[in-house]
Amino acid sequence: MGIPYDDLVLITPPEKEGDPSVITVNCPDKTGLGCDLCRLLLFFGLNIVKGDVTTDGKWCYIVFWVVGKPTTRWDLLKRRLVGACPSCNSASAIYYYRSELQQQKPPDVFLLKFCCFDRRGLLHDVTEVLCELELIIRKVKVSTTPDGRVMDLFFITDTRELLHTKKRKEDTHDRLRGVLGDAMISCEIELAGPEIATCSHGSSFLPVAAMEEMFRLELTEEFQSGFAIANNVSVMMDNTLSPSHTLMQINCQDHKGLLYDIMRTSKDYNIQTSYGRFSLNERGQCEVDLFMQSDGKKIADPSKQNALRSCLLMELFRPLRVAVVSRGPDTELLVANPVELCGKGRPLVFHDITLALKMLNTCIFSAEIGRHVIGDREWEVYRILLDEGDGPSVPRKKIEEEVTKMLMGWK
Repeated sequence: MGIPYDDLVLITPPEKEGDPSVITVNCPDKTGLGCDLCRLLLFFGLNIVKGDVTTDGKWCYIVFWVVGKPTTRWDLLKRRLVGACPSCNSASAIYYYRSELQQQKPPDVFLLKFCCFDRRGLLHDVTEVLCELELIIRKVKVSTTPDGRVMDLFFITDTRELLHTKKRKEDTHDRLRGVLGDAMISCEIELAGPEIATCSHGSSFLPVAAMEEMFRLELTEEFQSGFAIANNVSVMMDNTLSPSHTLMQINCQDHKGLLYDIMRTSKDYNIQTSYGRFSLNERGQCEVDLFMQSDGKKIADPSKQNALRSCLLMELFRPLRVAVVSRGPDTELLVANPVELCGKGRPLVFHDITLALKMLNTCIFSAEIGRHVIGDREWEVYRILLDEGDGPSVPRKKIEEEVTKMLMGWK
């Protein structure tokens, strides 16, 4: 017999104040499961302080020790984690992967269009409501008119798959009205047809100088050792300790979504983790041990080892790229993050960008999210044109630093 559906995921609250909550996942295994779970924990704003992963290739047992917030919706998180687990037939204990045996229908994309009077922090407040409603922002276009009105176009998908219903639309409208109040002029939600979805594509033009600045760091062989020492980062691989697995040991400074970045890289390289342990010390340093395989074997190819190691070093140092550049007489903030091979982008990026700008008391004149292929990877690029107004402007270096800190969780 398989385990009961409700026991796939167990969440144990802390025994005393200050202790982490414990999340236990006991389910069939699949390549990339750790990445999918870590992405959900990141979406819910949880910080992973410790983790253990064990699998025999068919069934896995994962434990996360996490620190949440007073507003964390634990029941909802449990439902989302259960939904991310591969399904199993409890009667016959035969496991199957829904993603492999069933053709997944792409989620419907909806256009949320609203007009309102502008104010500082408005875009972040709207973004926060959408995140709370589990509406995933795929693309956005925001523009401000000379008379102080804002026209926002959000292309969104619904995690709950209910946005086609009247009640879900009304709930979304009411939540936005609660935040915007009398500033809201109009609000519409409609299914984005092909003719509308084409408006969601980002501009094909990206400023060359800014792209060179954001992507100039390449980890060549001679640069790697100095880079690792300067940034206190270590990625070591050993094939002598196990007859069938490669051991990867990682030491680095913690940042928001660190374990997600590691697991995302492993997933994109089709690496399976048979055993893993993650721990975070009081100084904010992380230690990660992973016993891994590729196609059921050790990672013996030196070129694949070097490629994986170089990619991980970059992800540990700069999982997101941030730059503040000139756009004519104006200032533009650019943020880029890599997209998973499956097409998913990093969660909460737009939320954190708008929160950092709100705390800096900096207004947004226009915003755009688009996807671009840079090098051999697809990136999600956020372009934010800042409205510096008539008052004293925030130094560009300060904007870049504060946005980076917010995205990396170093606030």
